[in-house]
Amino acid sequence: MIEDIERDVFVRIQTDLLVVGDSIMTDRHHASNGNYEDDDPQNQIGGIIPAFPLSGWLRHGMEETVQEYGGTACHPGEANANFMKEGVYERDLDDSYHEKGVCTAEPKEDDGCVVFDLFGGFGGVPGKVMRRPIKFNPVRSSVDYTRGQAEGHYRRLNRNVASRNREDNREPLRNAEIDAVANLDGCWHLSFRELKPEFIGLLAEGIDFLNAHKTDFMHQLGGARNFGAGIVDCHLINPLYEERELKRVFDRGKGNTNAMDEKDDQWEEEYRPVFVEALEERIEEGP
Repeated sequence: MIEDIERDVFVRIQTDLLVVGDSIMTDRHHASNGNYEDDDPQNQIGGIIPAFPLSGWLRHGMEETVQEYGGTACHPGEANANFMKEGVYERDLDDSYHEKGVCTAEPKEDDGCVVFDLFGGFGGVPGKVMRRPIKFNPVRSSVDYTRGQAEGHYRRLNRNVASRNREDNREPLRNAEIDAVANLDGCWHLSFRELKPEFIGLLAEGIDFLNAHKTDFMHQLGGARNFGAGIVDCHLINPLYEERELKRVFDRGKGNTNAMDEKDDQWEEEYRPVFVEALEERIEEGP
């Protein structure tokens, strides 16, 4: 059944506000015409959301899924890393993680655990899933969903931290600027270098976990989570869809065709259970 799945899959992502720690790259030099003001509500600036925060968000959901199925997840950091908190590595190992890379004797030959297999990053071995940045544009007609793009509106926001003393009359003490994308709606393009049933099973279960826990602080995407940013509605778009059907998902004037409804039933009743079962078997085998 895995032969029926393309190596490129798409995750639907919708969020009211997104702020990421490593910032957002904009293409303002194309659109500003020399008059760009980053706080101008009329600006039509697009840009790129880096894959780094997206990848960490997805991995966290996948790790939780593996742990819910009774397995341990490969730790993303190494034991000798300079962690910012004392004892964090040891606490993670006590909380259903195993040391990075101990699940494989020879990284270039053994697959290791399913998380290591997907994300790699040890011994010069790349992971089997490639995570791309999301290109966003405020003009819907300029968004190519088949390339993993999204509609989104960029703004640079200012936050003033004001004095609490009555005699200061709420005078600002300092100003903080953040890059944000609002009303993001599109998809994230993931490509598998090698496709295995358990990979699709883990992706489907991990995305469902993140969607179910989207208001949990630990499973929100990016920074500024105390301010309502990073609450993401997400789901795996049916991997059986063809390109024209993928475009139809984002066409607000059209609904599903009968063929798409049939593929949805086929995915839920035939394909997904087989892939999730393959994931369970892989986890039961242990690291």
